[in-house]
Amino acid sequence: MKSLDDYLRDAEQAHGHLCAGQVLGVRLAMFGLSLLGIEDPQNKDRKRLITFVEIDRCATDAIGVVTGCRLGKRALKFRDWGKVAATFVDLSSGKAVRIAAVETSKALAREKHPELQDKNRQQMAAYREMPEADLFTAEWVEVDLPPEELPGYKSERVVCQICGEGINFHREVLEDGKTLCRSCAGESYYRKL
Repeated sequence: MKSLDDYLRDAEQAHGHLCAGQVLGVRLAMFGLSLLGIEDPQNKDRKRLITFVEIDRCATDAIGVVTGCRLGKRALKFRDWGKVAATFVDLSSGKAVRIAAVETSKALAREKHPELQDKNRQQMAAYREMPEADLFTAEWVEVDLPPEELPGYKSERVVCQICGEGINFHREVLEDGKTLCRSCAGESYYRKL
């Protein structure tokens, strides 16, 4: 694995700036990978890992930088739970660990760096140096990964009987004997104008 400083430089470049969320995300991912024994997530271990992230904020960009997991590679999975947390799944061993940031880390950052007026600077400085136990909780978990969730999975493409759009990876809904996309089945996140 790269050093913390190397990952922070990469995260800053990928995200556009360095902030407390980036530092926390880098540390979170490094911790999760170390618990799984994954040393080279970008190269020799790149097909071993799937990562579930639970927030769409700065930390998630940093987690992607460290793990090499990407949505387009089907190795990064987003669950919108609003938590600074991620679950790392080692496909070769079947082990999975969920790492979550603890709320008390913000107060500890203020205590560690009262000389810094800006809370983002306090957190950035403190998150670099704080022990993992002060930043995160870690729990071993089990993650069910059906074949359609795995990278490289190929499946039949079906067509929604209402809108005519193609649907991949068994994401269709069967309703009243019809094959529908989730949008036509009423799960749409948008409204037509």
